[in-house]
Order: sequence, then C-alpha cells, then structure tokens
Amino acid sequence: MKQKRQEAIINLINNNSIETQEELLALLEEAGFNTTQATVSRDIRELNVTKITYDGNKHKYVVGRISDTAGAKSYKHLLGNCIISMDYAENIVVVKTVAGMAMAVAAAIDGLAIDDIVGSIAGDDTIFLAVRRSNLAEKVIGDIKKCC
Repeated sequence: MKQKRQEAIINLINNNSIETQEELLALLEEAGFNTTQATVSRDIRELNVTKITYDGNKHKYVVGRISDTAGAKSYKHLLGNCIISMDYAENIVVVKTVAGMAMAVAAAIDGLAIDDIVGSIAGDDTIFLAVRRSNLAEKVIGDIKKCC
C-alpha cells in the first residue's frame, strides 16, 4: 500500500501544482487513498519532495534530485526493491519493474540526474529511458545498478 501511495504522490505532484500537504492529502483521498497528514509528511521526506517557487510568488511541490543522504537512501531502497530487470536496444534502455511502480522508479531514476539519460517514459511496469547515444546504454544500466 505504501508503494502505491507513494507512486500516486509522485504522479499527483508531477501532474498538478500542489502548494500544501492539505491539497495533496485531498487529492490522495480523491484517488482512493485514505491516509493522514503525518503519513503524507513522511512520504514527502522519503520521496525527496521539495517546494519550489515559480511565476514569481507561487509555490508547488516537486520531486527533487538526490542531494542528501536520506534522499539517496530512499531512492536506493526504491530502485533495489522495484526493478526486476534492465536491458537495452540501441539507445533505449528498458527497465521492468514491479507492477504499478514504473512511475515511482522513473522519478527515482530522473532524480539520479544521470547525464547520459535524455528522458524517460513510464507505464505500469515498464520504463523507456532515452539514452544520448547507443554506445552509452550499457553504462547507463551500470550507473543505475550502482545506485541499487
């Protein structure tokens, strides 16, 4: 349940301008997650979610980059427990995950800020990573594995 809730949090943050935990909690409840503000607060810390300022004076949550030890541990845990396999074809790395966890894993991979990854697309249990050049695909897989 925690993993599905955290995936929903990432999805909601990536697709909405959420300014407060109360707004996030309300959106989670609309999505069918009956939870508490304290749980949402813990999830925010574990997922390395931060607030940014945009349009001069507006604020919103974003899924952050790995910048501290706690965030790194959270992503390491997520990657280590949810990635089933990785393979590549030309410059596309295909990451298979536990069902329902592809978006959370993609956000964690994005948070690693691997320069050779141009972008990611996530479904339910599969992620496509566009790699800058085909000769870097194996390196990208190795970089992700180092973080697991």
